Amino acid sequence: MPSVTPDDAPPLADLMPWSVAPPRLGRGWPLAPDPASLRDRWAALLAAEGPARETLFEPTRSRTLHTAVGQLPGRPTGTERLARASGPCPEPVRVLAAPFDEQWLIPDHRLIDAARPELWRVADEHQVFVVETADTPSPLATSAFPLVRAGRVRPLYRRPGAAEPNLAPGLLDHLGHSPDPLDFLAWTLTAVRPDLTVPLTRDPGLWSRGVELGHRVLWLLRRNGDRPKLPGGRRPYVRAPLPTLPLTLHYDREEETLHLDEGRISPVPPEAWDFEAGGVRVLEQWFAARTTPPEPGTLSAIRPATWPQTWTSELLELVTVLALLAELRPRQEEFEVTDPVTASDLRAAGVLPVPDAARRPASVLDHQEEGPEGQFALL
Repeated sequence: MPSVTPDDAPPLADLMPWSVAPPRLGRGWPLAPDPASLRDRWAALLAAEGPARETLFEPTRSRTLHTAVGQLPGRPTGTERLARASGPCPEPVRVLAAPFDEQWLIPDHRLIDAARPELWRVADEHQVFVVETADTPSPLATSAFPLVRAGRVRPLYRRPGAAEPNLAPGLLDHLGHSPDPLDFLAWTLTAVRPDLTVPLTRDPGLWSRGVELGHRVLWLLRRNGDRPKLPGGRRPYVRAPLPTLPLTLHYDREEETLHLDEGRISPVPPEAWDFEAGGVRVLEQWFAARTTPPEPGTLSAIRPATWPQTWTSELLELVTVLALLAELRPRQEEFEVTDPVTASDLRAAGVLPVPDAARRPASVLDHQEEGPEGQFALL
């Protein structure tokens, strides 16, 4: 990430003005690394009755079995109080649970203390969520619904269908480089600084180079489309089969080997092992989320008895992504912006300050949202 200099670079908070606090679950069991466990947990909850169901649910001040809330936007779940709920588990959805760690969530408003419905209203296959984090080269960008407990969440689009970019009105026209909001996001991932200011440039050649680098970062972060691969000799493979459920993780730097008990994956470059987010090694955090023993008797204790093959595939891809991102870090850190467009320039052009409405969610009325007990919500 470029170094910080007092050059009046505009803040990300002004360039992407609408932001939302990160969602807060309030209980861990509606989130899991595999969807089958979530369906089993839901079934166990509904099989329990009375105080046993209340205990399994893990009530908080925001949510109990008797809390009345409406559906999450776009999610066809029940709205009766959970104390008398029945029926199948809502279909789990893919979420970003931690930096670089995609898991699964039961998308039921009754299970989530602070779900942020305004984010669910704009979550579709076109959306990209920008998540502010500490100690990463740039903010995270994800196509999965963001549950990362970090800074603000900034959707790229204010409406479904990639409609109405969440950018300062008139910004792209003033810069004159590209009308595509994804290109602006790519530039941001290249040029953003640790203080979350984003230097801009008038130079079309520099812009193109920054956008090209940023799109590479964006592709690795979103992990959609073609799967990332390292060159043949550097591609990680399972060299010794993983045990039924590995309990320890160890890295041999000299051999570039990741040990999961007696299982071995290599080559794993040191840059991938050392990759951190929030001061924690990403690979260690990912492994701990799948192997840390849960409290007995809780719904979280319902999980795979053996290590699923899908987790091995996800681990190999994660090693690849971290290695490729680490290769891009020097280019991000050395990227220098010349011929800048400053915050003062944007104020003089009337782009800043943004109108108050740009910092609030858009009115999204594409479908009715069912409220508590089957009543339709009035928006």
